[in-house]
Amino acid sequence: MGLRDLLYGAYGRRLERSLDPDVLPRHVGIILDGNRRWAKAFGASSSHGHRAGADKVLEVMGWCADEGIEVVTLYLLSTDNLSRPADELEPLIAIVQDAVARVAATGRWKVHPVGALDLLPEPTAGRLRELAGQTADITTGVVNVAIGYGGRQEIAAAVRSLLLEHAVRGTSLAELAEVLDVEHIAAHLYTKGQPDPDLVIRTSGEQRLSGFLLWQSAHSEFFFTEVLWPDFRKVDFLRALRSYAARERRYGV
Repeated sequence: MGLRDLLYGAYGRRLERSLDPDVLPRHVGIILDGNRRWAKAFGASSSHGHRAGADKVLEVMGWCADEGIEVVTLYLLSTDNLSRPADELEPLIAIVQDAVARVAATGRWKVHPVGALDLLPEPTAGRLRELAGQTADITTGVVNVAIGYGGRQEIAAAVRSLLLEHAVRGTSLAELAEVLDVEHIAAHLYTKGQPDPDLVIRTSGEQRLSGFLLWQSAHSEFFFTEVLWPDFRKVDFLRALRSYAARERRYGV
């Protein structure tokens, strides 16, 4: 371990001690960005970058557990990503599936897939359902794994589910329109019953949501870092928590 690592370690421990557990977020959303750029910088393949990013997922989930984060949502694969060339997409899906299995194997997190599983290869969709079933009784934390996910698609699916529910009840569209409010739609989202994300972190320097939790992030705080996802360090994570703790949340006011 070099001098720089020792200094970062000392700084990280001091930063961690300074955090007030009473003002830490309950739910953290993370947009994992920069795997391909990281790989390109080393002259490596995209798959090499995705594997490094998968290793980082397990590490970051450990940090979240250390800080008592109750819910984590990981943006692992968007619906837009599904249009990538097959020679990149197929290994990427396998890497993502393996990363989720490794998180489930810790026994710390209940796995909750969010996204259009029907758009994924059936073996992958089946494995995600299996991991969700295996971890269903875990109460120490929930990890939403956003795979085949798009925020607009989620809202459309929620509205569709709401309409179908009321069609079964015999509610007319006019009657539904009279009473419809945001809570009716929220009750049909992938994350129903969970707190909305308090903090959303995005790596790689991009400052946009890219369709991530569009409904749920209406009052979230955001933290953008230039660091590429495979290089994301615990000190970067702690800085995000410190930034969040220092803000006065106004909820749109």
